[in-house]
Amino acid sequence: MSVTTTHRTGWIPYAGLLVLFWGVWGAFSSLPTSEYGYPDGMVYVVWAITMIIPAVAALRGAVFDRRPVAALYGLIVGLTGAGGQLLLFKALTLGPAYIIFPIIALSPAITVIMALVALRERLTRMALAGVVLALVAIVLFSVAPGDSDASTGPYLLLAVLICAAWGVQAYYMRKAATVGVNDATTFGWMTISGLVLVPVALIMAGGLPTGFPWQAPTLAAVTQLLNAVGALFLVMAMSRGKASVVAPITNALAPVLTIALSLAVYQNIPSGFQIAGIVLALAGSTLMVYTTEKTAELSPS
Repeated sequence: MSVTTTHRTGWIPYAGLLVLFWGVWGAFSSLPTSEYGYPDGMVYVVWAITMIIPAVAALRGAVFDRRPVAALYGLIVGLTGAGGQLLLFKALTLGPAYIIFPIIALSPAITVIMALVALRERLTRMALAGVVLALVAIVLFSVAPGDSDASTGPYLLLAVLICAAWGVQAYYMRKAATVGVNDATTFGWMTISGLVLVPVALIMAGGLPTGFPWQAPTLAAVTQLLNAVGALFLVMAMSRGKASVVAPITNALAPVLTIALSLAVYQNIPSGFQIAGIVLALAGSTLMVYTTEKTAELSPS
């Protein structure tokens, strides 16, 4: 395999690991709250702490980029990601999840648009078709039966803000890579940003809670470590591939694994929308990966 081919397809293993870690995390992330009533704010605090583990692993043997541009992009990535998490906790206390999550799930569309316009990324027609299928799949995954007459409220605005924040976050992950910021530096700033917002999460949780069994924080730590390591793989995939391809693939395929695990563990039967989403996600990701590999093969070594 030529160096060019490796460069163009180097993002695929990291995207695959991201789907694995986030897919498993998605299936079990609600257990601390649903089983033990652990506050969402404390789950955030646990997540912020677990981010330190992959950050230390990423920084070993790496040079921390001290340039102002690295700090700027790192803080944008970190604060939009962590801030989106905090807004999500608040939104879910105000409105129904089956309305909030379809809005948030459209964040890759923002990433794609920003990448195509600002980074001048170009997609073949086949790859563009794959992106469209993946985006449609994301919406289908999030469709759930519920009361269609649910009243509107501030949670709609919060959901839009979360969608925008996470779309911008993914874009700036790629933007940081284009100016030479390494993965370890970006993830280091993400970790710092997450820790900076811990006091806000504690205020949301009403202070440091007590009286919970040890299983609650332990289970939160295990599941959120999967989330944290998956975030590192996202940074690595974004730095090696097109944001307009990586974002839709990872946001479409992680729910496939989550649904499969939920079916096996909880005996949950996917809805017709989710089954359609699985099919479209697989088709879309196949088109995008195939197109990327064909482009690499046709490129000069």
